[in-house]
Amino acid sequence: MIVAYGTTLAILAGLAFGSFLNVCLSRWPTGESVVKPHSHCPKCGHVLAWWENIPLASWLALRGRCRSCKSRISWRYPLVELAVGILWGWQAWQFLSAALNPHLPGLITAPAVVTLLGRMAFYWLLVALALLDAEHLWLPNWLTWPGIAMGVLTRLTTAAASRQLLPDMPTEPLRLLLTREFLHALFAIVVAGGLVLAIRWTYRLLRGHEGMGLGDAKLMAVLGAWLGLSGALVAFALAVLIGALVALALLAVPAVRRGPKAWTMIKLPFGTFLCVGGVVSAIWSQQLISAYLRWIGLA
Repeated sequence: MIVAYGTTLAILAGLAFGSFLNVCLSRWPTGESVVKPHSHCPKCGHVLAWWENIPLASWLALRGRCRSCKSRISWRYPLVELAVGILWGWQAWQFLSAALNPHLPGLITAPAVVTLLGRMAFYWLLVALALLDAEHLWLPNWLTWPGIAMGVLTRLTTAAASRQLLPDMPTEPLRLLLTREFLHALFAIVVAGGLVLAIRWTYRLLRGHEGMGLGDAKLMAVLGAWLGLSGALVAFALAVLIGALVALALLAVPAVRRGPKAWTMIKLPFGTFLCVGGVVSAIWSQQLISAYLRWIGLA
């Protein structure tokens, strides 16, 4: 009962934060404030009433159209709210199921809470970056750089909180523990980001123009900070797979194939694919790695 109640609260909170994210996604590209003016229809300027601002429910009640001018409301609005709500609900369910497991007592600890809140922020950030790249091919520095810092800080905070739970254990001093965790995070950031930079430079050398943006490298560094090197590499592999499938789907469209070089100039939002891979890796990276090792006969 408590697990269901807590998960429901997390889903509702995710829907609310997803609704706020929609405001950000609509206003950040144009440089508008996310606080003022009040939410309104971008076509006719109609200021939304309170009941038109209820996450997901309002879009369904209005049947995806503005109440004033009847213009369509993008599918992006309910999808973003639903994505954040589901991811937050999943994380809360995982946390509460473990914390209230009678065979694993005492798991409602500071490290677990830090991980819970950190992952919620991480998912919100990935949804934001995924949509910005999908709609504008834009991965802003003021989201990626703080995302890297937040990942490192969350990792250090979790390590410090875990160390405080066992003050009498003969473990390494806190300073050494934090130094080791920081160096591990830094290694993952540099290698993950460097992988994309190496591909970018190689592509430029061979083709004479850019194939990947610097924002993709910074996003990979974000994934390295949050997921570690193995998790970031899983996300990258999934992103490459998704990108290949999208490219093949586009090639199946006759209009895309028109012209000898038309399809080669299409820009795909690789950052969006990385974000999707990051979410999947955050949830199932260990299972995916284990399955891959079994497939190649190493496990």
